[in-house]
Amino acid sequence: MENLALFILLALLAEILGTVGGFGSSLFFVPIASYFLDFHSVLGITALFHVSSNITKIAFFRKGFDKKLLLTIGVPAVLFVIIGSFISKYIETKILEIALAAFLILISVFFLVFKNISIKPTLSNSILGGTLSGLIAGLLGTGGAIRGMTLAAYNLKMEVFIATSAIIDLAIDSSRSFVYTYNGYVHQHDLYLIPILLAVSIVGTYIGKKILSRISETQFKSIVLVLILITGLITLFKIIFK
Repeated sequence: MENLALFILLALLAEILGTVGGFGSSLFFVPIASYFLDFHSVLGITALFHVSSNITKIAFFRKGFDKKLLLTIGVPAVLFVIIGSFISKYIETKILEIALAAFLILISVFFLVFKNISIKPTLSNSILGGTLSGLIAGLLGTGGAIRGMTLAAYNLKMEVFIATSAIIDLAIDSSRSFVYTYNGYVHQHDLYLIPILLAVSIVGTYIGKKILSRISETQFKSIVLVLILITGLITLFKIIFK
């Protein structure tokens, strides 16, 4: 890969922002990686990267997790990420890229405008949140923002929030990794990136945890959302003028 050092630096930045912002690194990593790899390869490598990333988060934030939410959000998320992963094979790559750009722009604007919006912590909302986050993750490679919004309804402690989200995400990414491999998205010539991204996930999560202990999560989330918006706009610009 050309510009490997730049790729590693941007992946590290994505991991740090994803940890601090609570949305997960894929929200940044997918559009970043699409500048270096074709979109199907991005889906495959992102799933594998996220497996190591979430194992790292579970290790760093292992003070507890919510078992009930693992079932009500995690189970539908895993089922629908498998469905989304299979469907992605039959949708044109450019359409998926446009959908990703639109998703990044809409989700960032939504959270920036409706900062105090909340979801009621009901069983039906948990299942719906898990379903949507899983389906979008399977199709576009990232659904953490929806899952994060759903988990936020339960006012969990930071450690419990991150650990619960990471365990659900680990199940999602493990499931779609198998489907993406079956679809042919995971290429042998990209596998050398896995140990590199493993190191990135450890360092990025560690830095992110240190930042969380020193600054306001609310303020930093606003910065993260602006960066997501910019990322979405740049991604859309790249697609239009490709």
